Amino acid sequence: MCTDLIPMAASVSVSINSQLLIALCSLFAGIAIFVKPRLLSYIVGGYLIVVGALGLLSHL
Repeated sequence: MCTDLIPMAASVSVSINSQLLIALCSLFAGIAIFVKPRLLSYIVGGYLIVVGALGLLSHL
């Protein structure tokens, strides 16, 4: 019974870490857009790449 809980706990930990990373990326992107509006396309592109990579990693 204890072995059933270990994979579940590991997946919850990864989920929390990816949510934290997404939140930090969003915060950084928002601040950078206010400081340098020309960076908007690069920030959005980078954000989409990070979110897509995290989404793919969560399904492996």
